[in-house]
Amino acid sequence: MSAMHTIVACLLLAVPSVSAFAPHGGAVRPHRAPPGRVVCAAESSAAGGSTTGAPPSASAPDSNVSDNEIPTLLPSDCGMDYVPLATMLATGQLLEADQFTRDALIVIAGSKGKGRDFVYFSEVKDIPSTDLATIERLWQRFSGGKFGYSVQKNVWRLSKGDFEVFCKKIGWTTTDGDVERKKKWFGASEFIYDVKKAPKGHLPLTSALRGTALLKKLLTHPVWDDDEWKKEPVK
Repeated sequence: MSAMHTIVACLLLAVPSVSAFAPHGGAVRPHRAPPGRVVCAAESSAAGGSTTGAPPSASAPDSNVSDNEIPTLLPSDCGMDYVPLATMLATGQLLEADQFTRDALIVIAGSKGKGRDFVYFSEVKDIPSTDLATIERLWQRFSGGKFGYSVQKNVWRLSKGDFEVFCKKIGWTTTDGDVERKKKWFGASEFIYDVKKAPKGHLPLTSALRGTALLKKLLTHPVWDDDEWKKEPVK
């Protein structure tokens, strides 16, 4: 091997592999908030797109789902429209629902309004409980209680806060021969967008590219302190 080839090889080995935990921001747009409703900081900005971390393929929607099966009373303190998320989950488009969820967090946490396409862990406290509860109820409803942040919180507790154990329990790791590694997100996603096949707590995904603080904050958000989030909204 030449000296130049040796240098290139060393550089490639020094670059960390891109895993499931890369950030992505997409084009999720909030509604105009009705009078008297709290408006998130992000609502004043346009929700632009980003090209990092997007899953490469789309899920085929289930055409047998009727409009009556898709809830429309989906509260938001930010004026966010969660009907698209409800539709994606109801029709089995889990890949798209997963992406929508991350993109929505970027908006309702105020990150998008600050010109960023990812959420700082310190901004999680700014995410309205109303919105997290709406997102969680949808994930729970259309996965039969298998997916959602509250589900992941229970797995995190059983894992005693050990990120590696947590990832293994919810299927965020895989093996290459004798080597265990985190599943890849870029290129052909290795994650399981199938309610029947995926482990409990597998979705939604959360970026850990900048560390596990964001995930920890999401799983310890005050909304999970009691069961109020489970209550369905009434007209």
